[in-house]
Amino acid sequence: MRAFQPIALAAALIPALAGATDAPASLVNPLIGTTNGGDVFPGAVVPFGMLQFSPEESPIPGKKSPIASAGGYEYRADSIRGFSLTNVEGWGCAGASGDVPIMPITDDVSVSPSSDFRHAYASKFSHANEKARAGHYQVTLDNGVTVDLTAALHSGAARFAFPADKPANVLVRASDSEVGSEKATVTVDAARHRVSGEVTSGNFCGYINDADKRSYYTLHYVIEFDQPFAGTGTWKDAEVKRGGTSSAGGSGYGAKGFPEKGTGSGAWVSFAKGTKEVNLRVGISYVSEANAQANLDAEAPKGTTFDALRDKAVAAWNRQLSRIDIEGGTPDQRTVFYTALYHSLMTPNVYSDVNGEYSGFDGKVHRVEGTQKAQYANFSGWDVYRSQLQLVSWLEPKIGSDIAQSLFNQARQNNGVWDRWTHNTGATHVMNGDPSAPAVAGIYAFGARDFDAKGALASLVHAADNPTALDTSHEGCEVECVGQRPGLDQWLKLHYVPVGAPAWGPAADTLELVTAEFGLSALAERFGDKATSQRFLARAQYWRNLFDPKATPEGGYIRNRNADGSWALVKDDDKEAPHAFTPSTEDGFVEGSAAQYVWMVPFNVHGLFEAMGGMEKARKRLDAFFYQPDGTFAVTKSGPLHAELDNEPSIGTPWLYNFAGQPWKTQELVRRVLDTLWVNAPNGIPGNDDLGEMSSWYVFAALGAYPSIPGRAELVVGSPLFTKAVVHRDGGDVTILAPKAGQGRPYVQSLKVDGKPSDRSWLPESFALKGGTLEFDLSDKPNKGWAGKAADAPPSFDVK
Repeated sequence: MRAFQPIALAAALIPALAGATDAPASLVNPLIGTTNGGDVFPGAVVPFGMLQFSPEESPIPGKKSPIASAGGYEYRADSIRGFSLTNVEGWGCAGASGDVPIMPITDDVSVSPSSDFRHAYASKFSHANEKARAGHYQVTLDNGVTVDLTAALHSGAARFAFPADKPANVLVRASDSEVGSEKATVTVDAARHRVSGEVTSGNFCGYINDADKRSYYTLHYVIEFDQPFAGTGTWKDAEVKRGGTSSAGGSGYGAKGFPEKGTGSGAWVSFAKGTKEVNLRVGISYVSEANAQANLDAEAPKGTTFDALRDKAVAAWNRQLSRIDIEGGTPDQRTVFYTALYHSLMTPNVYSDVNGEYSGFDGKVHRVEGTQKAQYANFSGWDVYRSQLQLVSWLEPKIGSDIAQSLFNQARQNNGVWDRWTHNTGATHVMNGDPSAPAVAGIYAFGARDFDAKGALASLVHAADNPTALDTSHEGCEVECVGQRPGLDQWLKLHYVPVGAPAWGPAADTLELVTAEFGLSALAERFGDKATSQRFLARAQYWRNLFDPKATPEGGYIRNRNADGSWALVKDDDKEAPHAFTPSTEDGFVEGSAAQYVWMVPFNVHGLFEAMGGMEKARKRLDAFFYQPDGTFAVTKSGPLHAELDNEPSIGTPWLYNFAGQPWKTQELVRRVLDTLWVNAPNGIPGNDDLGEMSSWYVFAALGAYPSIPGRAELVVGSPLFTKAVVHRDGGDVTILAPKAGQGRPYVQSLKVDGKPSDRSWLPESFALKGGTLEFDLSDKPNKGWAGKAADAPPSFDVK
């Protein structure tokens, strides 16, 4: 998903982290991706944690945007307004969450913080006074307070070191979620050194369409301080009440989907003059305040020191990141790799409490059942079905299984609808297609099978065969069409999504749906249901119905089609009259052009090449897609006729050379991307990280093997970045040896799989599931004969 607002690359670079050791957590740099639209947050979190303790910044001075970034933090911003308890990694639009920012200040509270909640009582800071590590964030604000943050699964801790000669106050900005709140409450209990309350919010992408300008979750919180309060106060809207102990009132969402100045509520607590340090522990829950307290007591009971909780957070990251051990590479490459793995393992987030309870999509409280250990939330389906869920399931099958069960639980609580982008307990409908089908199929393919997979398949098949009122509704369209499968009735009748159907982009929706159909086919096949598998495999070939072989003199393209079967004229904008098709058009497509989308048939690449006129023509088109006429790379920001490897529609395309019998070009191209678009710097992620999707691409690419076919576990072979990598899995380790790996040596001369020479540019599903050893011989010159035969190419799936 593209960023809310494009921003230029930052010039500032960050050196490799000092004091790096063999512990992988020490190699993580959370500031990577905090500009260039990466939208990641640098604060403290544990793997898949419910709580993300991270800075919320004021918008960048001089910019029109009402937010700093969707992640709450933009490296170019210079002012922090609080440290919020929730966030989501790398998302787009204007973000959301960012709940209950807590802000230490050294001023007396004289004006309501809600007078301008993005700027009032904010403090400037310098990156020279900032440190971000896996599980720990620290900054010294210009107001003199040094802030340390850390986290556990449902809780966190902060340490505020105040200057001795100034007031010591802490604001609890109850209503000030990133994109506003419907209502909020806060209560101060001075006797127990405690602040508690709740906030009801939502509004993800709400500024785009009223379909999402609404509330759909309530966060409950308890904050316990280690120092007595010398004073208290509250505010509501413009009114400030010294000595107050309770307040209520949301900020609203504003007429345009952004909260306006002047409304909201919160509280502050003051500490005795000369107080040098204040520690707080906070627990959260999406069920109740009692559960928030229970979460806190279980993970950070009274008496737990900040340092002890921080050390546990770092240990949790070391355990998780040690699933992959690497050797070789430069210090920067090792940092970028482990940071990408770190970002890949943040979401979905645990959503159930320590007692197993969670808030469901039906507004009721549920409890995890059977073998499910945790309910998960925050699923950007359009993004993560491509490789992030595969990586999580590959490394952590139990977590992958619980994620799949969580998606099924959400659908059952949501009247059978599998929403494509869920935020907490909200079905936001953002993006297009039906990504739950390839997501669940991919999770299962990579070995995560401890969930009701047959029940999930039956539910998904029913949704694919039976249009609902939501599927036929235009509400929320284009970006947030409310149906699971918008235009399903016409899909079943015409075998494509026509112009005029509920859709963001009919051609793009068709391509997303054929991938969904293939996911259902692949999953049904695993259960021996050949009839269902073949039926949906046939439906997966509906992409042919929008492939016009005469779209241009140079070759065919996927394009919009009218319901009567005629090809649609292009309507690029409201000012230009409809005109003949051009490959650069975005009409009918989602965050991309016809030239970028034509390759998106990942399960039947050979069928696509045949439709293009054969292998040689496909090769020439790939060359023109990735290279300028003078031979220079054109992999991002090179115009609509070329690849955009900073966004999902293009990220599978570099691997297509393997299908075309020229794997050396994949090796060259992917290495170029790893070396130039991914760097150890704030601009080191090329665009939204999208809940770890882009980072997971990097992890697979650096290992030299990529899950190119959604719903299956074959791995397409690239070129490893490191001399040795070991992927530790319960089902069997994967060991990747490339002793000659290094700068300028991306080309595979030969490959051995479990000691035997292999000329295939792909690995079977059994390798991913059972493990084994890959031995690469790499060079600075391509071996154009290796894996160049048709029989050596990865498989494609078509009807027989």
